[in-house]
Amino acid sequence: VVGFAMLLLFHMTQSEVCPPSCDCKSLEGMTGWHIDCSSRKLTEVPALPVNTQRLYLQNNSLTSVPPGVLDSLRSLEEVKMFDNPWNCDCHILYLKFWLEDFSAPSLANIVCASPAPVRMKPLSQLTGNELGICKRLLPIKCLEFFWRDLILIAVVITALLLVACALNFSKKLVCQINLNQ
Repeated sequence: VVGFAMLLLFHMTQSEVCPPSCDCKSLEGMTGWHIDCSSRKLTEVPALPVNTQRLYLQNNSLTSVPPGVLDSLRSLEEVKMFDNPWNCDCHILYLKFWLEDFSAPSLANIVCASPAPVRMKPLSQLTGNELGICKRLLPIKCLEFFWRDLILIAVVITALLLVACALNFSKKLVCQINLNQ
């Protein structure tokens, strides 16, 4: 009965943490997970358990990984992400930097599928210029800054002119009082 309860608990725990599109195996007495999501035609990285130790995402349809998706995987020891149609533009920077810190061999196996100028090049060899012009995600509203700055400058100049006039007036008033005495 205890063995059956443990098996049931293991199965429930596995189904709760395992992404539905992946195969999962417990490692080292249920402290970590081997998550195999390879060859599943995935277009995005599924929600993963934090105690994932091995992650296989190769041979899918991944083009990029959103920033922060892999940051919670502190127990990760191995990752494979090759054979995906990676789009090597600014959106791939998170994955590139994450793999540089985590696994240089995995990064070396990632090959760009697009855009055309970097097709078939390893992501690890791309420079900032090859990734295109990475603009800020939120556009800067230059016109708003221009008008705000222009108004601020006008207010400062007006305040300085008022101070100069007040000083000049007070100087004349002091001179006039001195002459009257």
